[in-house]
Amino acid sequence: MADPRLKSALEGVYEGFHKGRLAAAAATMGWEEQRTLGRAIKEHTIEHLDYYLEVLAEKVEGNGGNIFFARDSAEANGYVLDVVRRRDVRTVIKTKSMVSEETGLNHALEDAGVEAVETDLGEYIIQLSGETPYHIIAPAIHKSKEEVSRLLAGRSGGERFERAEDLTLQARAQLREVFKRADMSVTGANFAVAESGGIVLVTNEGNGRMATSVPRIHVAAMGMEKVAPSIADLGVLLRILIRSATGQRISSYVTMVNGPRRSDEEDGPEEFHLVVIDNNRSKLLADPALREALYCIRCGACMNACPVYRKVGGHSYGWVYPGPIGAVVTPVLTGLDAGKDLPFASTLCGACREACPVKIDLPRMLLDLRAKAVESSGSRVEGLVWRSWRAGMTGRARFDTASRAARWSMRPFSRREWVRRLLPPLSRWTASRDFPLPAARPLRSRFKRRRRGGQR
Repeated sequence: MADPRLKSALEGVYEGFHKGRLAAAAATMGWEEQRTLGRAIKEHTIEHLDYYLEVLAEKVEGNGGNIFFARDSAEANGYVLDVVRRRDVRTVIKTKSMVSEETGLNHALEDAGVEAVETDLGEYIIQLSGETPYHIIAPAIHKSKEEVSRLLAGRSGGERFERAEDLTLQARAQLREVFKRADMSVTGANFAVAESGGIVLVTNEGNGRMATSVPRIHVAAMGMEKVAPSIADLGVLLRILIRSATGQRISSYVTMVNGPRRSDEEDGPEEFHLVVIDNNRSKLLADPALREALYCIRCGACMNACPVYRKVGGHSYGWVYPGPIGAVVTPVLTGLDAGKDLPFASTLCGACREACPVKIDLPRMLLDLRAKAVESSGSRVEGLVWRSWRAGMTGRARFDTASRAARWSMRPFSRREWVRRLLPPLSRWTASRDFPLPAARPLRSRFKRRRRGGQR
């Protein structure tokens, strides 16, 4: 929060992506109807997820591909490493994939002695810096041109450039060499279409097309919620995804992959593998209060609108998914103990709900998780405090007695009717706040006395 450059970068998220989404929505006829339809598609799909995953599996295999359902990160990474070993893969190129960040696939490949290189420009930059994504859509938005220049020059030992255009060309030259020697690609999947058995990649760079057509093996990884029932449904979801993510009517590339290369096709992989990952998503699916989180299409609109994210940035959330959606899914996917503070990182202003293209009620789920976090904490002292508060607030005489007791106990710490410092552990409250002393006489008592005085 004290870094002016980071503050400027985060303000760019609002000025660029958020305002771009508003402009795109205003220019789209029937935008609210499209959002409602998108939500209905996701709701229907999640309610019948087992059926659509089964249809997807049949279609993928019918297209000549392979499909694997992974229960967790270890199984997903294990499957990919098995393909690597069986096919003697030395170099893997990757496109942007949040789910592979979730499973830690890059580290698993590196530990196995396999070169793994990100080919999305933003992901490539943060890989060189040894960091994690700062934003779902723009993972390196927190990096300055000077930092990018230093990272790229350090990679090649070449010249340091100042212009963004020159930096892009430098990265392109470095990555082109990797494309030439890559044996396998690992991509994400914005959607998988059950009707056709194909996956869909939405990008603004050409790396997605090259990654799915140049290497001899293509592995796509996705969360199990990314299924769209049909091509018609895909059209609706793409329309609201792209406008909500970047404010574009259509992204530069929408790539559809339907398995390995056929005999009459000039390019494409010899093998196609689809890894569908649970990784505790079944917990979300089984929870009626949180199931709605699986409607998310990963556009990033909620974080662009969030006043908290725009102040603290993506790394403050501590895991792969930042912003309001991260505050909901991270405690479930990683365990409530690991992410118990995230549901409280929200003002509950509702900006995320207004921005979400499929109308996910994020504030309601954050409140639900807050309740679960408090219940699981098992603090007897906190429970006793709240029971005492409830007892005092549900009876007139008890409330007046408690008010007098509070005034008596806090008066030694007050000055001119204001409490400025309390003893531990209450000192945590007064470290940044001053409190007025409770009134000497309740409002009702003062009001009655005033009325009696008026009658006389």
